[in-house]
Amino acid sequence: MSNSPIFLTGCAGFIGMTTALRLLEEGETVIGVDNVNDYYSVDLKRNRLKQLSAYPNFHFHEIDISDREAMSRVWAQYEPKRAINLAAQAGVRYSIENPFAYIASNITGFLVLLELCRHQKDFENLVYASTSSIYGSNTNMPFTEDQMTATPISLYAATKSGNELMAQSYNYLYGMPATGLRFFTVYGPWGRPDMAAFKFTKAILAGEPLDLYNGGKMKRDFTYIDDIVSGIVAAVRRKPTNAHGERHPIYNLGNNRCEDLPRVIELIEQTIGKKAIINSMPMQLGDVKETYANIDKAKAELGYSPKTTIDEGVPNFVRWYLEYRK
Repeated sequence: MSNSPIFLTGCAGFIGMTTALRLLEEGETVIGVDNVNDYYSVDLKRNRLKQLSAYPNFHFHEIDISDREAMSRVWAQYEPKRAINLAAQAGVRYSIENPFAYIASNITGFLVLLELCRHQKDFENLVYASTSSIYGSNTNMPFTEDQMTATPISLYAATKSGNELMAQSYNYLYGMPATGLRFFTVYGPWGRPDMAAFKFTKAILAGEPLDLYNGGKMKRDFTYIDDIVSGIVAAVRRKPTNAHGERHPIYNLGNNRCEDLPRVIELIEQTIGKKAIINSMPMQLGDVKETYANIDKAKAELGYSPKTTIDEGVPNFVRWYLEYRK
């Protein structure tokens, strides 16, 4: 691969910032784009950006990826040959309240990026974030990449499934190189306030009840941020073709372990030294009971090998949270 700069969208986000940090530390030049919206704490996003601005090889542009003119201007300035799309309106529950936000960012924004990539001379790879949510209410565990994903049960999942189909069509029509990564429940330091680990920690510390959906009978393949980032970086540094001749490979990035949600709460309680007050809630619309990734393909082709169990990762997150909140 070339040493051209990497165009990274969503760089003020949880996964975006941590990915940018890894790339910068390894000497890559990163062109970061983010609209720093108020879906959750803008302060948290600004503080993430502060971590990145210490690097002279980081160039930040505060724009929306669905803004074609602004995106074209920034792209023309650097003419990158590699891109990582981590900008998205995230969250399954929020997609029920705010559907239009998902189309603007996840569909229109992604199309803008596809067009820029396809017109770039000698373009090498667009790595983009998909999600375990696209497996819908599939019960055939663990999920493998060749399973059917045509039955999403939330608009968020539908937009991510749409991304995969859009990238596939651009690959077929224009030979545009792309790699899709299906993330499974990512957690860790600098995480999102709407995610389980963050919400649970905050509630326990405040002595407030925490909402536990489906009476806690939920299992997730919790994947530590550093492991996810290793998968992203491995993907962006290789040509997106594999042994089976796929020119648009898609990979599960998970921990290959199915964890009970109450176990995560237990680990937070142990780290803080305080018990949770549980508010048992019914199953939420659009949510799934269980996620579990088969990662054989990512292991074989990306050298992906997650190292962090929740017994190590959850206390790491809690310690970061305590330090961040002082």
